[in-house]
Amino acid sequence: MPNSDLLPSLLPSLLSKINENQLALEAAIMELTNWVEQQGGTEVADNVRGALDTIDRNEELIKLTLAVLNAP
Repeated sequence: MPNSDLLPSLLPSLLSKINENQLALEAAIMELTNWVEQQGGTEVADNVRGALDTIDRNEELIKLTLAVLNAP
């Protein structure tokens, strides 16, 4: 099977794994953010949480798109 034939079947799985990685990174960054806040870095923690809000805002669309791509 040529590579161009593989792409449509691999793309949903690839995007799903990228999304999984993104969510894992978000969780790890949030753990570090909580630690920074406990050390007195409230302003830094607030800034990081603000940046992480983008991941939260986009999550529903990403899930929906992955569901459509994975549908038979």
